[in-house]
Amino acid sequence: MRVRDEVAEFERRWPAPPSHEANVPTFTWSQLERQLADLADSPMKAAMARDLMSGLRKMSQFKPPEMVLREILCTSWALLDEGFQPELDSDFRPEA
Repeated sequence: MRVRDEVAEFERRWPAPPSHEANVPTFTWSQLERQLADLADSPMKAAMARDLMSGLRKMSQFKPPEMVLREILCTSWALLDEGFQPELDSDFRPEA
């Protein structure tokens, strides 16, 4: 129910654009994940990129494309923020 409410609020704020507008080039989730992981400035952030995109991919089927785009941009912004340096949890080991 919460996702449905978030989608409705998003669509009220940003109605669908006219259908004649040009689309952005397509890419895959794995391409997005690897680019975000490569841009990350630490192994921890690279691992976070993979995990966050996995979660977004699962939820994307319930959201309009522009809402997914916004979440990708927000995630990218957080991962590329040099001031954001997550602590390595002793139980967490990022993949190489």
